[in-house]
Amino acid sequence: MQGLIGPLKELAEFEELCKNKKKDAGMIRVCGCVNSQKSHMMYAIGDGCKYKVIACSSETKAKQIYEEYRFLDNNTYLYPAKDFLFYKADIRSKELVKQRMEGIQAVLSGTPVTIVTSLDGFMDHLAPKESIEEKVLKIQNDSVLKLDEMAERLSDVGYDREVQVEGPGQFAVRGGILDIYPLTEEFPVRIEFWGDEVDSIRTFDVESQRSIENMTEITIYPAVEFPQGEEKGVSFLDYFLKEDTILFLDEPVRLVERGQNIEEEFMEAQKKRLENGYELEEEEAKIFPVADILKKINTYSSIGFFALEMKCRGLEVRESYEIQAKSVNPYNNSFEMLTQDLKRLKRNGYRVVLLSGSRTRAKRLAEDLRDYNLSSYYGEELDREVKPGEIMTAYGYIAEGYEYPMLKFTVIAESDIFGKRKKKKKRKTYEGRKIQSFSELKPGDYVVHENHGVGIYQGIEKIVVDKISKDYMKISYAQGGNLYIPATQLDLIQKYASADAKKPKLNKLGTQEWNRTKTRVRGAVKEIARDLVKLYAARQEQDGYVYGEDTVWQREFEEMFPFEETEDQMMAIEAVKKDMESHKIMDRLICGDVGFGKTEVAIRAAFKAVQESKQVVYLVPTTILAQQHYRTFVQRMKEFPVRIDLMCRFRTPAQQKKTIEDAKKGLVDIIIGTHRVLSEDLKFKDLGLLIIDEEQRFGVQHKEKIKKLKENVDVLTLTATPIPRTLHMSLIGIRDMSVLEEAPNDRMPIQTYVMEYNDEMVREAIERECARQGQVYYVYNRVEDIDEVAGHVQKLVPDLSVAYAHGQMREHELERIMYDFINGEIDVLVSTTIIETGLDISNANTMIIHDADRLGLSQLYQLRGRVGRSNRMAYAFLLYRRDKMLREVAEKRLAAIREFTDLGSGFKIAMRDLEIRGAGNLLGAEQHGHMEAVGYDLYCKMLNEAVKHLKGEMEEEETFTTTMDLNVDAFIPASYISNEYQKLDVYKRIAAIESREEMEDMAEELTDRFGDIPKKVEKLLEVAALKAQAHQLYVTAVEQKGEVYTFIMYEKAKVNPQKIPPLIQSYRGNLVFKAEAVPYFVYYKKGRNKKEKDETVLELVKKLLNDIKSLLEEKKDVIMK
Repeated sequence: MQGLIGPLKELAEFEELCKNKKKDAGMIRVCGCVNSQKSHMMYAIGDGCKYKVIACSSETKAKQIYEEYRFLDNNTYLYPAKDFLFYKADIRSKELVKQRMEGIQAVLSGTPVTIVTSLDGFMDHLAPKESIEEKVLKIQNDSVLKLDEMAERLSDVGYDREVQVEGPGQFAVRGGILDIYPLTEEFPVRIEFWGDEVDSIRTFDVESQRSIENMTEITIYPAVEFPQGEEKGVSFLDYFLKEDTILFLDEPVRLVERGQNIEEEFMEAQKKRLENGYELEEEEAKIFPVADILKKINTYSSIGFFALEMKCRGLEVRESYEIQAKSVNPYNNSFEMLTQDLKRLKRNGYRVVLLSGSRTRAKRLAEDLRDYNLSSYYGEELDREVKPGEIMTAYGYIAEGYEYPMLKFTVIAESDIFGKRKKKKKRKTYEGRKIQSFSELKPGDYVVHENHGVGIYQGIEKIVVDKISKDYMKISYAQGGNLYIPATQLDLIQKYASADAKKPKLNKLGTQEWNRTKTRVRGAVKEIARDLVKLYAARQEQDGYVYGEDTVWQREFEEMFPFEETEDQMMAIEAVKKDMESHKIMDRLICGDVGFGKTEVAIRAAFKAVQESKQVVYLVPTTILAQQHYRTFVQRMKEFPVRIDLMCRFRTPAQQKKTIEDAKKGLVDIIIGTHRVLSEDLKFKDLGLLIIDEEQRFGVQHKEKIKKLKENVDVLTLTATPIPRTLHMSLIGIRDMSVLEEAPNDRMPIQTYVMEYNDEMVREAIERECARQGQVYYVYNRVEDIDEVAGHVQKLVPDLSVAYAHGQMREHELERIMYDFINGEIDVLVSTTIIETGLDISNANTMIIHDADRLGLSQLYQLRGRVGRSNRMAYAFLLYRRDKMLREVAEKRLAAIREFTDLGSGFKIAMRDLEIRGAGNLLGAEQHGHMEAVGYDLYCKMLNEAVKHLKGEMEEEETFTTTMDLNVDAFIPASYISNEYQKLDVYKRIAAIESREEMEDMAEELTDRFGDIPKKVEKLLEVAALKAQAHQLYVTAVEQKGEVYTFIMYEKAKVNPQKIPPLIQSYRGNLVFKAEAVPYFVYYKKGRNKKEKDETVLELVKKLLNDIKSLLEEKKDVIMK
């Protein structure tokens, strides 16, 4: 880092500072500092101190300094303050504690570290350092521990016991296996015990629950940081030894103000709470007064950075220095101004460093400057010092540039040149296998059996037949029929799922009704598959416009994208360009959640089309979205000669008329608009690309018009409704799709609280958000009295602007309110759940949901996705009313919501509802009815088969199922997997095994997740493998009754009849073949011959199957002579 801090050594004041920094306690005042210069100065002065603690006046400021400092020193942590106001919540998600614990862990580890925090980070009570150290659990590969004691200790230090670990701060115990997700680790850990000894430790993946890699030891930090029981609370500052620590205070005057505000706010809240009759005695609810904190600060050596010389009450100043530094004037995107300025600096012998947020951009900047005759070089590391008159570009980050006029040294940030940019960094995502869910099947749920239809699941029963006990799943049908299904056939069952939660009609056992339904749906599915395939073929044959390769402009345009693209995004962009450059007409669907970067894909495609002087239409469902996209487009293309027009109600008739005239002449390149762009009067000179956003939200007549526009134009459709994977796979051959599944990185986690409603809380939450210049969503889902609720909120916060919106308003009115909210003129928007669709307002980072217990999970999930789109911590408050519900019901509801706060299984269910909705949208209404009839999963399975038939990848006859019924002890004992859900899930997946490889993989996973496999489960796996083998040999059933084995064949099996007699002879009368309508073999096991050792049932079946294999017709191989 010499490049940045080397020149400081020439400052006399800096030398003095470094000499005196640790001389006494008290503050050295440094005046004349500017924004980012402070971070670099802190780094330079702090050299040689073990702990550097930087205190800032606000969370935003702390975040900025942390971002800058992290480039200089990797070992830097951001320590957020605790939420004093919301400690009353029933349930809190663990995001904040996790960040705080990471900081504490860094301090306790004893390595040199830098901590960035705001003053309130010192104000809350923490458990003493020693007591946190005592609570840390270290587990090594052969530690001796008792599992149950261990579980108890984890509960004591704040971990929650769950059935399956889904998120940080949870643990689960299964047999001799302990899964735990330590707060401060990236992956959860699986610890396997052998008796009371730790046998192995390995990390595993949350999604697939499979292990990743082995570890030798693991350290588990507690999940609570506040004092418990008798412990005395201390301040975070007390964690640092005075002799090893230097404090940096950023604008001390502000700091003190901030502390006082927090203290007042806290006292105020406590007072109001007392008035409202809440009892206050908890340790958590104490804070240290600012005066005490300042006294503590005075006992440390500190350095305060001031912009101007100011008195600062409460802090003792021991010396004062004045340095000269000033900010760099921004160049507002003008490269010309930059180069002129650099030439001037060079002539005057300045040393210049230009910092850029990525290495490639830094290299390019150096090349660009050379084109302007400015010799500049790219410095790989910032170690070499710049000489007078030199310009160096390097990789680094500061919020804004600064210069030291006395030293003739300037640092310029990328944001000074190109304006403020948001940065995104890649994070590693571990792509696990998604859960193949039997998702959460409870007794009483509707299920679909492929051969018997819709029934009600009643639970698992163990039934003993012929002294052999097996697990059967009981399903009841109409008119009292019950069906017991052996666990090996669970793959024929799916949970019944449909878009609206209406109850399906139960089928009767032993009637033709279900087969009729199935045939009807299969017919319909064939139809849709045929249409889709036809459509696809027709499109393949027509010739579309062939675009050229990417131009220089295109590359330049893409480089200007201020974020880093996710991999999915890059793949989608590549695919779209390929489509445009080929002769077929593009018809691509891009799916991805709001904010995952679909718009950028569209923008790049539009830019490519415009360069070949084609016109582009971007069609959106609402005026507000039109406005938002219009801004995005203008912002992204402002450097290039592209004319973008908006067609919607926000434009005057005169403006619209002008657009229409110019479009006809080809003067407008891109038109963004609502269905207004579909009207007759809008004609194009040469339309090349149509982009449709949220297609499912357009009505039928609009769709017809869109079809007309589409005729031989490239089309790109964007949608945010998640398209189900199953469906995606079957449609992939017909529709070109790109799915964006990876979230961009800057998304902050959402800290969620569940609590009962009280006015105080709401007021505090709103004021807290508005104090950081944010906006608040207040969700209230009843239209009748939403105005009263808005009035009530307005009373709580009289000086903020509150507005309300709901779906029954007139469209214009609604748009006006939304428009004001986007533009930041409204602080609090009280609204019904209409906000769940599509608006992206990154400034709204707090959401309060009134009567959260009344909303469905999928609604909650979508609503919660509306906040947390910027780079600061977002908050979601789920409120319920205290008196209006029975305890038990309330508990259940909240438990569901609670799962949801960890985005665990509730999230998966919610996703499923949404997917089904997405599938309905994709396939149209008439298919929707068929989906209801057979349930969603079976529908997808049929569709998949139909598409494969049509494309000739699968032969018609192959649709039969195979069942195995053998007298073998094959089941999963409760001692191995005790949890019903998990057991069902495993049964279902074992039943779906299709080959030996899959069986081995499953065995590996079971050993990994649940420990060594018992004999009974081994047999279960073996039966599954035999079943897969039998299916490949056209055997539809293998049944054993005592010593008699029956192998029923599929009537269309491709068997060579000549080979049957020799086979039967080889068995000497033990095997009989019956050639009836349904042919079958019968084998009689005779135990006469004492010499033959008793073959096991499974070996026998395997041998017979191998023999049957020899009967099948070989595919005719052409032998080359």
